[in-house]
Amino acid sequence: MLRDILNDSFTKIVVDDELLYLDIVDFVRDIAPDLESIVKLHDSATPIFQKYGVERQIKSSFGKTVMMDKGSYLIVEHTEAMHVVDVNSGNASDKKQSQEENSFRVNIQAASEIARQLRLRDMGGIIVIDFIDMKGAENRKKLYEHMKNEMADDRAKHKILPLSRFGLMQITRQRFRPERNIKTKEKDPSLVHKGETDAPITLISRIEEDVKRIADKHKSFSIHVHPFIAAYLTKGIWSLRRKWMWKYKVKINVQPRDSFKYLEYKYFTPDNKEIND
Repeated sequence: MLRDILNDSFTKIVVDDELLYLDIVDFVRDIAPDLESIVKLHDSATPIFQKYGVERQIKSSFGKTVMMDKGSYLIVEHTEAMHVVDVNSGNASDKKQSQEENSFRVNIQAASEIARQLRLRDMGGIIVIDFIDMKGAENRKKLYEHMKNEMADDRAKHKILPLSRFGLMQITRQRFRPERNIKTKEKDPSLVHKGETDAPITLISRIEEDVKRIADKHKSFSIHVHPFIAAYLTKGIWSLRRKWMWKYKVKINVQPRDSFKYLEYKYFTPDNKEIND
């Protein structure tokens, strides 16, 4: 793997097996001596995936919904014939910008994330992307050029077509190996609902994005969630709630709601008005 992808952009290579660590040090010393110092041995009692949040990233990145900054997100659907990606702005609107400017900003961000998702999942065949509509021909051209630049380093053979009249971009991509199909759902612990549901860890990522956004306008608010999620947010002295309060300089109250579904959540101001912006 290092032979194929190692380059100057790497800042750290962490290994949790001592023998493998020594092998990698020797290998990197031979092919890229300047990068030998970035190879590190992980000898902590904390598992390496937990230490660096790998499991959380896997569940967040390989699910049907992929969250981006400021509330925007992607919906990734797989069919027998093709892959379809829908770009949604969510709450990622800036009142200082026009609708066209907001759409362009979200589309540019989405293009970068989509290029990353194609490599992560090794998606191949036909990929159709439904970007947010833009009227400006110059913006449509910039988006097309940006996508080409983002995929320039993709080792898979691919072809990108400009946006159609309906705002759709078509990509064909060669697949190196079977597509990544990672299970991201978990057993629903609720006694009311049976079957599987989205992993709570992906919900936490979405809530933190909302907290970051809401903190710009409200310095105090409440998060109403299912009791299971409330317990997770408030567990321990340095709970997630406390970390977010310190990180975003905001006062947060977590309110358990027995009537809420497992992954349901809402935000309220101190005077009990729901926050929807």
